[in-house]
Amino acid sequence: MLEINKDTKVSSILKEYGDIAEVMEVFGVKNIGKYSIRRVLTKILTVERAAKVHKVPLDEFLDKLHNALELKKQES
Repeated sequence: MLEINKDTKVSSILKEYGDIAEVMEVFGVKNIGKYSIRRVLTKILTVERAAKVHKVPLDEFLDKLHNALELKKQES
């Protein structure tokens, strides 16, 4: 299981959990195109940087991400 922290690359989350557009939208990260495009754009983006870009405190961003991914796992 992937440990998600501030230094985790968003691309690693996509690799572990697949297309998580609906999860990312939980905290205002808009769908930026097809899944393949998101995978390319997220290779350098860390969770910490994503939180800054979307003006969400890092702790809150991590909490929401963990909760949303847990819900996604339960639905699978």
